[in-house]
Amino acid sequence: MSVAVMSKTGMRLMPTSEYRARKLLKSKKATVYRYNPFTIQLTERETGDVQTVELCMDTGYLHIGTSVKSEKHEYLGVQIDTLTDEKQKHDACRMYRRQRRSRKRYRQSRFNNRKRSDGWIAPSLEHKKDIHIQTISRICNAMPITNITLEMGNFDTQVLKALEENRPLPQGTDYQHGERYGIATLREAVFARDKYTCQCCRKTIADGAILHVHHIIYRSRGGTNRMSNLATVCDRCHTPANHKPGGRLYNWKPKIASFKGATFMTAVRWKMYNEVKSKFSDINIHITYGAETKEQRRAFDITKSHVNDALVMGQFHPKHRSRPVCYKKKRRNNRCLEKFYDAKYIDSRDGKKRSGQELFNGRINRNHKKDSENLHQYRQQKVSAGRRTIRKQHYSIQPHDIIVFNRQQFETSGCHCNGARAILLPQKKSVAIKKLSIHKYAGGYFKSDFT
Repeated sequence: MSVAVMSKTGMRLMPTSEYRARKLLKSKKATVYRYNPFTIQLTERETGDVQTVELCMDTGYLHIGTSVKSEKHEYLGVQIDTLTDEKQKHDACRMYRRQRRSRKRYRQSRFNNRKRSDGWIAPSLEHKKDIHIQTISRICNAMPITNITLEMGNFDTQVLKALEENRPLPQGTDYQHGERYGIATLREAVFARDKYTCQCCRKTIADGAILHVHHIIYRSRGGTNRMSNLATVCDRCHTPANHKPGGRLYNWKPKIASFKGATFMTAVRWKMYNEVKSKFSDINIHITYGAETKEQRRAFDITKSHVNDALVMGQFHPKHRSRPVCYKKKRRNNRCLEKFYDAKYIDSRDGKKRSGQELFNGRINRNHKKDSENLHQYRQQKVSAGRRTIRKQHYSIQPHDIIVFNRQQFETSGCHCNGARAILLPQKKSVAIKKLSIHKYAGGYFKSDFT
């Protein structure tokens, strides 16, 4: 990966190699200007020749591919993985805010005193759109970009769903007559589709089965309420034990893949394009589509990846490539101050350690009959008691920070023991904070393996 270069007067020059950047820094002919992306500033040179450099981006919901290149060289090849649980973080933030407001007297109520501004989109989509804009902005502020090419597709999810199910493509009123047409509720539509039959044991309401609606991909893992992710199961099969590894419901997969990525791009494509165009008015902005990228990738005979897609886009296709790097977005703050660690017991059936939740009484609430066997009888010996921990301060070392221990660099997974010790990866070794020195803070992104 090349290093961005700024002149003495702040002019963006052509990127240079890591080897040359180290030489310039060591000889005091350059200083560190910025760390993300890593940029040096020359102390003597004021101007320089600049070639045509283009930025190509393979936009996406989970993965963003970026390539910065000229006619002969690729200077930057980066894949950025976005957050996958943004909605859950917003829900937790809302919960903590409501708890905080309820503990203070005479706080003015918040009701019917706010509205959505024009052009509003969901915060989870806004966050992913902002990551694209932020990536483009950081690169354009460090390198002499003259052209930007964005892959932005417009997807019809009804057509995609018909293709997945091998059905005729929708036309005319087919868009209004969907799966729930003529049915009042989603629950009733799922039962009618499955003919009021449990998809596990095949029992029906004629057999006295009490039917539930089950999320094939759990809500805690990002599953949605679309009908292809819902299934009919009876109360005897819809138990907590069957939701865990080894259970009958654990390895279920929906027949149709999720269309979250297609929906995201359809919702934000023009907002993203207009924002990029207004923010970088002196740069030429171009749009391409996935079909064109696919043909280009086949013509150059390279494998499918987000960085490769960005490489084949645009007008330049250099043979000299840079080593691709993957960065993951990390959360900035964890608002959860209290954590609960469950008690551990010896299971009398196999002698293994199990948590109290695993050896529970089989009842999901006090007004419901027992759904499964009472497992309290298998709790043989308590190995460790349950405990609560409360974080009372912000720790100086956060997950994925790079620290120095015994003259070696390690990545951390965070602090424990009230901030007195840190855990080093990949050995998961616990070391006292006093013996560590910080080398680099992770910030908003950390380097990761490709997924």
